[in-house]
Amino acid sequence: MISSLPFLPLLIGSIAALFLRGHLRSAVMLLAPIWGAVQLAGLEPGIYWTMEFMGYQLEPVRVDKLSIMFGYLFHLAAFIGVVYALHLKDTVQHVAALSYAASAVGAVFAGDFLTLFVFWELLALTSVFLVWARRTERAYGAGMRYIIIKVLSGVLLLSGAIIFINQTGSARFSDIGLEHEGVLNLGAWLIFLAFGIKCAFPFAHTWLTDAYPEATPTGTIFLASFTTKVAVYALARGFAGTELLVWIGVTMACFPIFYAVIENDLRRVLAYSMINQVGFMVVGVGIGTSLALNGAVAHAFNDVIFKGLLMMTMGAVLHMTGRINGSELGGLYKSMPKTAILCIVGAASISAFPLFSGFVSKSMIMSAAIAEGYDYVWLALLFAAAGVFHHAGIKIPYFAFFAHDSGIRTTEPPKNMLAAMFIAASLCLIIGTFPQHTVYALLPWEVDYDPYDITHVLTQLQLLFFSALAFVWLNLKKMYPPELPSTNLDADWLYRKLAPGFMLPIYYSAISVVGKIEQLAKNGIRQLINRSYDEDKAQPKGYFAQLWPTEKMVFWVALLLVGILLTYYI
Repeated sequence: MISSLPFLPLLIGSIAALFLRGHLRSAVMLLAPIWGAVQLAGLEPGIYWTMEFMGYQLEPVRVDKLSIMFGYLFHLAAFIGVVYALHLKDTVQHVAALSYAASAVGAVFAGDFLTLFVFWELLALTSVFLVWARRTERAYGAGMRYIIIKVLSGVLLLSGAIIFINQTGSARFSDIGLEHEGVLNLGAWLIFLAFGIKCAFPFAHTWLTDAYPEATPTGTIFLASFTTKVAVYALARGFAGTELLVWIGVTMACFPIFYAVIENDLRRVLAYSMINQVGFMVVGVGIGTSLALNGAVAHAFNDVIFKGLLMMTMGAVLHMTGRINGSELGGLYKSMPKTAILCIVGAASISAFPLFSGFVSKSMIMSAAIAEGYDYVWLALLFAAAGVFHHAGIKIPYFAFFAHDSGIRTTEPPKNMLAAMFIAASLCLIIGTFPQHTVYALLPWEVDYDPYDITHVLTQLQLLFFSALAFVWLNLKKMYPPELPSTNLDADWLYRKLAPGFMLPIYYSAISVVGKIEQLAKNGIRQLINRSYDEDKAQPKGYFAQLWPTEKMVFWVALLLVGILLTYYI
């Protein structure tokens, strides 16, 4: 029965990383995701664990096609991330990374709300250490804001789950939807909002763009792989076909483009790009057809790989140069040519070039939108696809490796980092070239789809060509929006600037009033004590302040007992 716990190998790996050192630790960390994937391959669909809790049936391990697909994805991501981080000696990062991966696996196999809640909170608690591990003041502040928002998501999930369990009499996590009445509808909305926060819905997305760029170069790879994808899985499980998600997803796909274009921190650009890509997935979940849902989960699978590849290349740049702002980089292709080529592969994949992984999944979502009559949604997604080519497909490799020569001369990153990037780049090409034998073979729903239809290929090539032409023209005319050297705030301006602006004066005023009241109370007590003490006789004043002999104490105790008895019988 222990072998049917999918998260156990990764958890054991994290515990081993806490105590082991050197090559032995590296070997165990590499074996943990491999062991987990092999164990997962032997699991048949079904419920593997059941238990009673407060009269409710819990299903901690539920295996079906949807959970298996995400399970394989997370083990693959953990393996690539471990390879990328092998050069580190930081125990905190190693333990946190594998614990985080184990929590993600546990969440997608959770068959009930309470088990989901446990792993939902573990995702937050383990991942925040990857931010704090950078050990800077900015990282500490970002981590604190990150954990507060994540805990809020957990509180909402638990509140909604309690309502749902109480109203339905079942703790099973399955289709939820928003079509309910009364208190049950409140519970569904609370769960929906909890999922939305971790999915980076608009106005609830700032934890991602705030914390991910402040994490360590290796920690960001893990962060980019798990949290938002667990949320996409949860939406696909609980809210498939909810039309509201279509419009939320379109907004997510479009608005980050404008922030990414002016952003200077290239890892922050990729954080906005992540929201953009998750928006495509949310649209697919909202449409709810087999084609759309397959497109959503396939794009989640591919995004972990190509977004991880781009994050790894930028992490390598940060690791080797100590810089990540586009205005400070450029010309690195001369000293980091291999990293530059691998970055271009990731850029081509996220831009959905034919024969790269992004093309075979993004086209599924857009085809589903057209098939279901969402013409305006299709146009918005087309705009979003052009935008992501601008800020992730062109801007990232151009400003890091090919823009003005910054004069920085370095070397390629450690071999383990190059190996991890090479694995991810190879997968981008293999999946893009042979989708039917790779990611399509894992899809949960039956669907017959060929991405290499002549119409899809020509449409995408035209889109990419004109987007590239627009970038070149704007750049030559010096009309391309310049990167802003400061930290660009969007919705987090409300609680990072506006709220402190009027809350801090109120806070300090309240503290001042409390201090004055406290001082008055101390002075009053001191005067009372002074008045009750005779300094000349060096003894307390008054009858009750004097020391009493034993017989007086017995008398008063007896009197009190009589009073208690009378009160009781009355």
